[in-house]
Amino acid sequence: MDQIIDIATDGRHLSRDRGFLKVSENGTEIGRTPLDQIAGVIVHAHGTTWSTSLLTELADRGAPVVLCAANHAPRSVLLPIEGHHAQGARMRAQWRAKTPFIKQAWKQIVMTKVRMQAAALDAIGEPPAPLQMMIRKITSGDSGNIEAQAARYYWPRMMGPDFRRDAGQGDENALLNYGYTVLRAATARAVVAAGLHPTIGLFHANRSNAFALADDLMEPFRPLVDCAVGSIVADHGVKVDSTAKQALARLIATDLPLGDGVTPVSVALVKLATSLGQSFEAGRLDLALPRPPDPLTLAGLGT
Repeated sequence: MDQIIDIATDGRHLSRDRGFLKVSENGTEIGRTPLDQIAGVIVHAHGTTWSTSLLTELADRGAPVVLCAANHAPRSVLLPIEGHHAQGARMRAQWRAKTPFIKQAWKQIVMTKVRMQAAALDAIGEPPAPLQMMIRKITSGDSGNIEAQAARYYWPRMMGPDFRRDAGQGDENALLNYGYTVLRAATARAVVAAGLHPTIGLFHANRSNAFALADDLMEPFRPLVDCAVGSIVADHGVKVDSTAKQALARLIATDLPLGDGVTPVSVALVKLATSLGQSFEAGRLDLALPRPPDPLTLAGLGT
């Protein structure tokens, strides 16, 4: 099972030891995890050190190392520069993709996200019908900005009428930051594993954003984090402690309906990124997008 390794205590040293990531403090080993099981490493702590051999081993496996600020928002991501047999051809096809293709891809992603938001509201007893109506209005490239309209309806019902999504704030926002960081790390890994360039996005195109495509592809999965954060706040409050982090890191193992079966989030992300890469090369859009899980699964996230 893919694991997210979180380093939150100051002064830890990370190194490679015979196929394991080893964590040490003052020269004494305090834990280890098989490198082949690691989906990503998230570092929040000050004074963390690591060996170059560990970073290269993680890169060989496509596992990103995410460096976070105090508010748990990512500030830097280390990823391999190569590692997929089809990378050159896929990146060329990705770069040459026509605007109508890109807009149709973004339309499908926004539709899936709003559908997931509607399911999330339904799972907590809030009316999903307005969001379901909005899905029908989403056009190529979401030219009507239905995504933003859906957000204005969604957030007060998901997090309460006084909530405002602000990545720079604490409270629920800090928990959301952490959950989205876990999701972003898994998505960035999937993008690189699929032979795509993370800088070349479908919609996100900020010149300073080196992971625009990861931010695009993670959108349909964000409501899973929102559901988990809602449960965590209700049960434990807004503190980003080890219990909350473990609950949010477990999200990548959540099963989602995809195709004719169910697939963990971490695998669903790989399937989505791979299907996009294949679509770029074929010139025909065929995205592997998940469907919302059942209400009991959504309501149980974070517990």
